Amino acid sequence: MDAAMAAVVRESGAFGGLLYVLPPGDNALWQVLVAGVPQEFATPWMRVALTDPMPVADAVRERRLVWVGGREEMARRYPRPALVLPYDFALAATPLASDATLRGGLVLLWPGTHSAQLSPEERDVIQRGCRRLGGLLQQAADRGDPLLPADRPRTLPPPARRTPSPSEATTLSAFVDRLPGGYCSLDMNGRITFLTPAAADLLGAGRDDLVGALPWEALPWMDVPHVEDRYRAAMVSRRPQAFTVLRPPETWLAFELYPDATGLSVRIARGSPAEDAPLPGSVPTAGPSRAAVLYHLMHLASTLTEAVGVQDVVEQTADQLLPALGAQAMVLMTAQDGRLKILGHRGYRTEIMDRFDAVPLSSDIPGADVLATGVPGFFASFADMQRAYPATVHEDGMAAWAVLPLISSGRPIGSLLIAYQRPHAFPPGERAALTSLAGLVGQALDRARLYDAKDHLAHRLQSALLPHTLPRVPGLEVAARYLPAARGLGIGGDFYDLIRLDEHTASATIGDVQGHNVDAAALMGQVRTAVHAHATVGATPDDVLARTNRLLTDLDPGLFTSCVYVHLDLATHRACLATAGHPPPLVRHADGRTELLRIPPGLLLGIEPDALYSALEFSLPPGSVLALYTDGLVEAPGVDLDDAIAALAGLLEHADPTDLDAMADALVRHAPAPEDDIALLLISPRT
Repeated sequence: MDAAMAAVVRESGAFGGLLYVLPPGDNALWQVLVAGVPQEFATPWMRVALTDPMPVADAVRERRLVWVGGREEMARRYPRPALVLPYDFALAATPLASDATLRGGLVLLWPGTHSAQLSPEERDVIQRGCRRLGGLLQQAADRGDPLLPADRPRTLPPPARRTPSPSEATTLSAFVDRLPGGYCSLDMNGRITFLTPAAADLLGAGRDDLVGALPWEALPWMDVPHVEDRYRAAMVSRRPQAFTVLRPPETWLAFELYPDATGLSVRIARGSPAEDAPLPGSVPTAGPSRAAVLYHLMHLASTLTEAVGVQDVVEQTADQLLPALGAQAMVLMTAQDGRLKILGHRGYRTEIMDRFDAVPLSSDIPGADVLATGVPGFFASFADMQRAYPATVHEDGMAAWAVLPLISSGRPIGSLLIAYQRPHAFPPGERAALTSLAGLVGQALDRARLYDAKDHLAHRLQSALLPHTLPRVPGLEVAARYLPAARGLGIGGDFYDLIRLDEHTASATIGDVQGHNVDAAALMGQVRTAVHAHATVGATPDDVLARTNRLLTDLDPGLFTSCVYVHLDLATHRACLATAGHPPPLVRHADGRTELLRIPPGLLLGIEPDALYSALEFSLPPGSVLALYTDGLVEAPGVDLDDAIAALAGLLEHADPTDLDAMADALVRHAPAPEDDIALLLISPRT
């Protein structure tokens, strides 16, 4: 696997790549291999849900290659990774499959100097590499090998360089020492591997204190955001970078960074203040570097803006915080009816969480105490924990804990426990960073709880307004489906109904009220009731729509409605329909042909009180299928509506007419991502 990954990176001309696997039955991609970039850069995306707005998720979900040609395109299409890595680089993401089964995904990275599109040769290399990697993943699955790493993704070593002879090494060292200024070398992770005596003098530190260290950790005056940012920019864009920084008390140093596949070469010289240089300030405290904290804050903020419900907040927090902080477990808690409520967890056994869920709130429980006081707790060892909470039993196998309040609108609404398997000191800088991160989680949790409450109310209203079951009509088989919109309250105005009129006749209707809110749902209930009432008194299809239209214009709700009404004569196998601005129905004939029922659509309901509607009679013999649907089943941005309806007709033609439930599932499964509600009603006479 390592060799195949290294080959596709090398042969495609990419400087790095990420390999993901999709475990069977999982809905998320897991990072297993990193090549050409520091693992820290890839950490925020160790787990990528298939629904995440990420290039690799789109590539795997849609089974296609996704190409992002540069920084501007990344910011436009994928703002989340663009916010965390705001540098100029190109990216290709592609699915990995074998035997038509998705196995994972591959991400390849190029410098920002890459051309606007992939060349045919590069595409060929990527396709061959994907086939090879997909086959290897299948073989691993067939052997029963574990697909996911036990701890962190593996990192491929950088390509080996030729080792100079002793005489060459001596000559190179003398050559570098003669150059003006100082020079040092950093590995892929930013650690100093070599520096000249002149560089050590300019930095004001001993060689032994610097080799093996990160510059912004070994030298407090370099712990300013733009220093680490320029290192990241050089490694991601593979372009030279430069910056100026003040070494206290008054020595300005200019740095030039030159990246390649193995690390960075750095030139250091005396300089003068630059516009991007930070102002002199206090010496920062120990803990995560300021740049690292900023990146974590930015990435968590960008992901939590997309979290909708409480479980989204739990998943996003676990996905982003645990790898970023090097923690191994997390629990998100709140209070409910005087008891502790576990909202979600990661890294803990369920049986431990079950023992704490719904226990009475008590100051003896760290999570409940922090929730009540709003004061965070940091425990570098279990001894620290036991001093603060003597009743605590050490049963989770962890060695250090941070318990943080989740604050929203100035009050604690929950608590977040982060646990480490090894002893972990919490210096002041890190405590401040963790508290800030928890604040973002608290705000997202408050929004999510409000959304969940509204969503629950919306679904109860929707359930009350749509038919719980359709009536059984002898000689008629029916299947119905309803999918709420992916965004918004999950409630809308799409509706359908089947009405049994007498022993030999029935009627069916489907419609779509404008909007996705409670007003739309309420109007939908009124329209459905009006259609039902006019149908049961024997009105013709055109008259049913005309009467319903007059009612809506009298109510003046400010919303419009599209609708189709069909009268079914089961004795003669004839049907008659009228439509008000609705997508045209489809008929699948018994011989497999599909036909679009073309009829003047008429005005939407609720616009003109005296509007008239045309009716169309047609044959509907046993074995044929009538498909009524709302626009959410066919409409998608950038897709011509006629083409979309033609595609739906093709699916209808190839589906099995003897199993309407399977047919309905197939039609809905191939619908675009539901930005709008989807309603579908399939009707088939039977002998």
